[in-house]
Amino acid sequence: MAKLNITQVRSKIGSTAIQRKNLAALGLRKINQTVQHEDTVEIRGMIERVAHLVKVEEVK
Repeated sequence: MAKLNITQVRSKIGSTAIQRKNLAALGLRKINQTVQHEDTVEIRGMIERVAHLVKVEEVK
């Protein structure tokens, strides 16, 4: 499976509770923090909800 690097690029201040929970579930707490996850449907769904707050890169 491919891996994804997910970086939080914008603040969670002003976001909805569901968006904050998705960031926490992805393991993101601070701006410019990067986490690595497997590319699964569940992770893609969480990323879609917070797409305006994160940057996603595929790891080769």
